[in-house]
Amino acid sequence: MARVTLGELIAVLDAAYPPSLAESWDSVGLVCGDPGEAVSRVMFAVDATAAVVDEAIGWGAQALVVHHPLLLRGVDTVAASTPKGALLHRLIRNGCALFTAHTNADSADPGVSDALAHALGLRVSGPLEPKSAAGVDQWTVNVPLEHADAVLSALFSAGAGGSGNYGEAAWRAPGTQQFRPLPGAEPALGRIGQLERVAEERIEVVAPPSARGAVLAALRAAHPYEEPAYHVTERAALRTGQGLGRVGELPEPETLRRFTARVRAALPGTVWGVRAAGDPERRISTVAVCGGAGDSFLGTVRRLGVDAYVTADLRHHPVDEHLRAGGPALVDAAHWATEQPWCAQAEGIVRFGLPALETRVSTLRTDPWTVGTVD
Repeated sequence: MARVTLGELIAVLDAAYPPSLAESWDSVGLVCGDPGEAVSRVMFAVDATAAVVDEAIGWGAQALVVHHPLLLRGVDTVAASTPKGALLHRLIRNGCALFTAHTNADSADPGVSDALAHALGLRVSGPLEPKSAAGVDQWTVNVPLEHADAVLSALFSAGAGGSGNYGEAAWRAPGTQQFRPLPGAEPALGRIGQLERVAEERIEVVAPPSARGAVLAALRAAHPYEEPAYHVTERAALRTGQGLGRVGELPEPETLRRFTARVRAALPGTVWGVRAAGDPERRISTVAVCGGAGDSFLGTVRRLGVDAYVTADLRHHPVDEHLRAGGPALVDAAHWATEQPWCAQAEGIVRFGLPALETRVSTLRTDPWTVGTVD
């Protein structure tokens, strides 16, 4: 069996759930573990509870991948005498790394809400709150033919030329540049007052706006002209398939009563169960979903005009006000239950990227509620 390192596992997870998608307040990535160590077994769970850590260690996992961060807020100790410190010490002593994919997994495409939508049988059309593509500059540079390779190499070294999974990408086309040096100029070619025509290449490359200063400095240093001819344009921010929540459609319309039963059957059982707010006979066709706490999107789903919204942790007053404002029906499930389908999604991504690994989704319910009653 081929040796797989923790670093390789992290690379697969980061590609699927880019850390750059995480919210500014979040804490994602490797919590403990050595990227150079070998891994052969990986377990997936929503939470790194004591029981889940015991399950992972008992199975012989070298990595535990979870959704909820164990260390979300700043700490000044991970001593074994503290609850979270005790878990970290137990993981480290048993050679099991801990990795978190939280809001980056929420916004990824596919992500947490895709897994929830898939479990409910929805045809997803896009995010509930789309993220825009990262900004990018397009640089257009004219350069004499004999200097084109050198200038292009300098641009690449400064951070230009990246496009998705490709590097050193450029468009090159021949042409003729003309100019007339005026008094005070120090032309590399031509004479003051005389019109000059030079065979040149037009080079086009893209670069992140953050590299703008470095790219310009590299261009000026490598270009033979006193005043290089260049132009920079910034691409408009375009929506992507990434973002929080998802909007989808049922294969066939059904009543809210029946749709609520669909949600209950699709998600793992909890004491919290599944409850709905709205007319039980309301016709449901278009549905918005958000794994985890999603009451911040109540205004968004009203504007979108969907028929129902599935999420977790809904509260009395916001729900009441939402319904009185004419918003869609609401279906509220346990926080853990709406995010648990993600575990299978993450496992599938790792299996595809690293087929030599043995993987497993935790069998434990980490929803904290243990007793429920119905009047």
